[in-house]
Amino acid sequence: MHLHFPAIAIIGPTGVGKTALSLAVAERFGCEIVSVDSMQVYRYMDIGTAKVSPAERARVPHHLLDVADPDEEYSVARYIEDAAAAIEGIRQRGHLPLLVGGTGLYLRGLTDGLFEMPPCPETIRQGLRERLAQEGAAALHAELARVDPQTAARIHVNDTYRLLRGLEILQATGVSWSAHLARGRQDARVPLILKIGLTWEREILYERINQRVGQMVEQGLLAEVRELLERGYGPELKPMQAIGYRHMVEYLRGDRDWPATTELLARDTRRYAKRQYTWFRPDPAIHWFEPVRTEEMFSRINAFLTEHGALANSL
Repeated sequence: MHLHFPAIAIIGPTGVGKTALSLAVAERFGCEIVSVDSMQVYRYMDIGTAKVSPAERARVPHHLLDVADPDEEYSVARYIEDAAAAIEGIRQRGHLPLLVGGTGLYLRGLTDGLFEMPPCPETIRQGLRERLAQEGAAALHAELARVDPQTAARIHVNDTYRLLRGLEILQATGVSWSAHLARGRQDARVPLILKIGLTWEREILYERINQRVGQMVEQGLLAEVRELLERGYGPELKPMQAIGYRHMVEYLRGDRDWPATTELLARDTRRYAKRQYTWFRPDPAIHWFEPVRTEEMFSRINAFLTEHGALANSL
């Protein structure tokens, strides 16, 4: 299923303000929202994942929320299939898909295809390491330039990790890294997309995160985790080890007192936001805005949709 229709994405770290903006964009441009969040797919996990409220869902249709139980395996590949099906339905209803969330791997799977490499045999890896030590990076880079010039062009001669990876992939599969990436892009489900990234100065974002943690606690995060445990979803499950959930489990186990628990939860959430920035920052296709610059974002979306002939369909 190849979906050569325009889509919009609103991405950024936790607590930055994606939900409020996404509702405004959806109502202005006739969108339905597809969640791009690896935790919001799970049922019974609402407070700790900052899932949109029933009132917000009533304003705008949302997809990819509550599609799996916490003990189900939910992979990137499954997400891509589920999201592609949701996007196709949105298009058939004459609406625009609006992808909203902070799970960069899920978004990349939709926009670039899923690039999965088989593990490299240790003999190949070891042989290349020995050659690197003996011949030096320049010689290996020159070899890569001969067999896979596209990959060599984007790898610095001193970037030995990616240099070895380029040669490993070729030797292990017989196909160059650039060819694998091109094949992945052919499988992209959302090739035409405008990416809006939301950002605040660090102090403002961290204060917002601290406030959000306080709200989650007030809304009953501890009770939500107790209920999950009572349903039989044990602490060993992957979703139960996510931020917020593992902190509540550790508190219930008596690992630390309540003030220390909430302080650690806020700190770990801030660190998670930093990792999300690290993921998104290198993408040159993202247009970054502070959430207050709504009119500028609306203008950018308007121009994108006009350019691709989608504006008339969306209003």
